[in-house]
This record gives sequence, structure tokens and C-alpha cells, in this order.
Amino acid sequence: MMVGEASGDTNFRQAELDKFGALAQRWWDPQGPQKALHALNPPRLAYVADRIALKDAQVVDVGCGGGLLSEAMAQAGADVVGLDLAPELVKIARLHGLESGVRVDYRVQPVEVLAAEAAGGFDAVTCMEMLEHVPDPAAILSACATLLKPGGRLFVSTLNRTPAAFALAIVGAEYVARLLPKGTHQYRDFIKPSELAAWLRGCGLELEDVSGLMYEPWRNAARLTSRTDVNYLACARKPG
Repeated sequence: MMVGEASGDTNFRQAELDKFGALAQRWWDPQGPQKALHALNPPRLAYVADRIALKDAQVVDVGCGGGLLSEAMAQAGADVVGLDLAPELVKIARLHGLESGVRVDYRVQPVEVLAAEAAGGFDAVTCMEMLEHVPDPAAILSACATLLKPGGRLFVSTLNRTPAAFALAIVGAEYVARLLPKGTHQYRDFIKPSELAAWLRGCGLELEDVSGLMYEPWRNAARLTSRTDVNYLACARKPG
């Protein structure tokens, strides 16, 4: 498969959906299998909120999982559509939204399909901790770019393909500290910032920022940093 050629019907790995779907029941447990994701969520939200006004913004959260970021952005005043291909996760996201009273439009829908239906309809798109789990990340980014209005921004977080990321995100987090289930990540699928930047340019976006995102397990918290060799966030803008 050439980069950029996957469709919404093929740009996923069923094993990945099954793996994360199996975690659905404890997605919102801050001490559960997604403990680290709960810690990452506040700096992810802050990164987005520092770069767009979330109040009344039209936002798509691609790969929304159980809805951690989707709900946080909705609580900040955004009108959020949350997309995921794991039905178990979307069910949990909807149930939690009913419990919390936070309204998000959750859908089991490929981003490529929404892009065909609502091109240019959104102020921002977020795609967090997802690109390293799909066969063709560039196709996902292209669909995200299509969704954006001129001047809109895409926010991405992923893992860098470095020895440090292998040591911390796989060996440390999955096997030593057991913060994540074994097999959560595959090193070959990690993405260098230079590769991400090239894909973003290829779909007509302008990279504005790359910032590190550091998880500190000893205090179960995360913060933005200049160090990008493990986790990192990126912001890109659609010209116009």
C-alpha cells in the first residue's frame, strides 16, 4: 500500500481495535490500564486551548477512545464530534457523557468518511495517540486537513521513533512499570517529527509547533517540555 492510499474501510488494524476495545470498561478509571492517558490529558487540553479559542469552536476528535479529551474540550465550550472505530469505546464514551452531562457527538465512523461529508467544516481537529496505530498515518492526516476550515488547526500527539522512546514507552511502561498493557505499542510504527512534518506539508498544512510531552510516573502527571524524543505534540495550520 502506498502512503496516502488507504481508505476509511481499510485504514485500521482490527487487532488494534480489539486491543483497545478490551480496555473500554476501565477507560475512565484514573488508576486503571489508561492511568497514563489520564495524566496526559490536562497538558494535551492546555496545548490545544493555548492555540485556539475552544468556546463555540467546531472540533473533531479523531480516535477519541473513551472520550477523555473529547469531554474536556466540550467542557471548555467546544462543539465536539468524537470519532472512533472501536464500538466498545464509543459506547463507553456515550455512557460517560450521559453520567457527566457533557454533550459530545460520538460516532463509529472513519475520519475519511466524515471528511467526504463535511469538508471545511471545523475549526480544529485533534488526533492524539492514534497515528502510531494505523497502517497509513498520512491518509488520516489528509482527511483531517480536509475537515479544517481555512485558518483551522490540527493537533497531533504521537511517539518519536528513538531509542529513548523504545526504552521508556515500551520497555519501561509496558514491561517494567506495567503502566500499559504489553503490546500497546510497536516501535516500528513510531513516527519521527520530520516524517510527520513531511506528511503535513503533503496535505497542505503549515507546521507551527512541535513540543515534547513528558509523563512522570513517580507523580502520575505529565507536562509540556522541549524534549521531543519520546512523546510529542504538534500543531499545524491550514492556510487561508
